[in-house]
Amino acid sequence: MAKRDYYDVLGVSKGASDAEIKKAYRKKAIQFHPDKNPDDKDAETKFKEAAEAYEVLSNPDKKARYDQFGHQAFENGGGFGGGGMNMEDIFSQFGDIFGSAFGGGGFSGFGGGGGQRRVKGSNLRIRVKLTLEEIANGVEKRIKVKRKIQAPGTTYKTCSTCHGTGQVTRIANTILGRMQTSSPCNVCGGAGEIIDKKPSDADAQGLKAVEETVSIKIPAGVVDGMQLKVSGKGNDAPGNGVSGDLLVAIQEVEHEKLQREGDNLHYDLYVSYPEAVLGASKEIDTVTGKVRIKIEPGVQSGKILRLRGKGIPSINGYGKGDLLVHVNVWTPKTLNKQQREFFETMLNDEHFEPKPESSDKSFFEKVKDMFS
Repeated sequence: MAKRDYYDVLGVSKGASDAEIKKAYRKKAIQFHPDKNPDDKDAETKFKEAAEAYEVLSNPDKKARYDQFGHQAFENGGGFGGGGMNMEDIFSQFGDIFGSAFGGGGFSGFGGGGGQRRVKGSNLRIRVKLTLEEIANGVEKRIKVKRKIQAPGTTYKTCSTCHGTGQVTRIANTILGRMQTSSPCNVCGGAGEIIDKKPSDADAQGLKAVEETVSIKIPAGVVDGMQLKVSGKGNDAPGNGVSGDLLVAIQEVEHEKLQREGDNLHYDLYVSYPEAVLGASKEIDTVTGKVRIKIEPGVQSGKILRLRGKGIPSINGYGKGDLLVHVNVWTPKTLNKQQREFFETMLNDEHFEPKPESSDKSFFEKVKDMFS
């Protein structure tokens, strides 16, 4: 099932301000909140859908990527902006937005009101080089990644400071009277657990470094500098925490003969003078293999041949770009005596006089056509 547009989910326009987006999300979140809709799967789905939309549109970088590439900008990492958040993650990240709508922050034991929180492991970043052919067709890469995992044999116990709640409560005397405040436990970091036992090769958090092979599915049409997210393939977190993510930066390897411009490709084809006069059949490179094209007799240098659909697929799924073949007639720089005499006799021949027709467009007209 195709995902709905994030702006439609929140009921805002594409030009909505940050404040309008936040207000719209709060309205949707309260409307479909689990406490108001117990055992209602449809409401829960809409609650998560609104959180996913807000997670992207409230982040300037993610919003810019979504505006440019749509849902495919996050496709590799799965749901929730590529992060795969569950209900607890939503309350943990956005609980403050609900304010006092549900009794000052208590959210049916989801942890949104400041209870035990799940610690997330750190993210890892790698760079993957892709050829133009891989970008055009999509590819699955198997990459070796060094990441930290929970060391086998590591056990945890309830934090004696917060007694597993992840929070410590303090009472202070102020001019307004005795006030109670809560904050994350500084011993367990809010996780509610601390290490009980760990093997000798584990670090202070009970983690150890390993090398794993990670499979990364890269969709067709990615661009240089784009970042994909593989959920859960970063470093593990101690205890009951969730793993971080693997952030994959795309690096496009320059092609020997093809130049990329958005979804279109350009190819410089050089033909000899006799080929230009008599016509020829030429083999050229494309991202899907070699193809043969026909050069008509009398072709002019600078002519552009458009091979539709032979470019790069759109990352948004809106078809493919074209391959633009630029014909360049190669003028010989050295001639033997016989060849020179031939051309000298042709200097005043009417067939060799330039006679551009209306179909022989100027350079600027060709550029205009190329971008239209």
